[in-house]
Amino acid sequence: MTIKLIAIGKTDNKDLQTLIEDYTKRLGFYIKFLAEIIPDIKNVKNLSEDQQKQKEGELILNKLNATDVLILLDENGKQLDSVNFSEYLQKHMNSGIKQLVFVIGGPYGFSEEVYKKANGKLSLSRMTFSHQMIRLFFIEQLYRGFTILKNEPYHHR
Repeated sequence: MTIKLIAIGKTDNKDLQTLIEDYTKRLGFYIKFLAEIIPDIKNVKNLSEDQQKQKEGELILNKLNATDVLILLDENGKQLDSVNFSEYLQKHMNSGIKQLVFVIGGPYGFSEEVYKKANGKLSLSRMTFSHQMIRLFFIEQLYRGFTILKNEPYHHR
């Protein structure tokens, strides 16, 4: 199985980018992981929130294969602790899917079309974080999840 993270907009902060690269490299020991960044939409000042979500949604949906399982990282999604998240990953790996895709949307969330296509929603916290930080938090949680599944000492219970 491949895990893919799709996110809108690049990470400007070099320190965050270094940490993201570190955890991405670590993840490679456990699973094939891809991060795909969709560039920020230009001239958003001329767009309403709905128009921006619509444009971002089209770009997200164009990155998907027909057989992908799509999970949205959404503030209204299900919250899991790290152990439950590792079990969630294991369940998907056991199901025989080829690619599990997680998406971090733009500043206003997702279009209705993206919500309709989604197979589920997860929330990393009830708090709001920058999209750049969420990338780091999510990739670290993926790494943590795999260390839990392998009974490695990274996560302390």
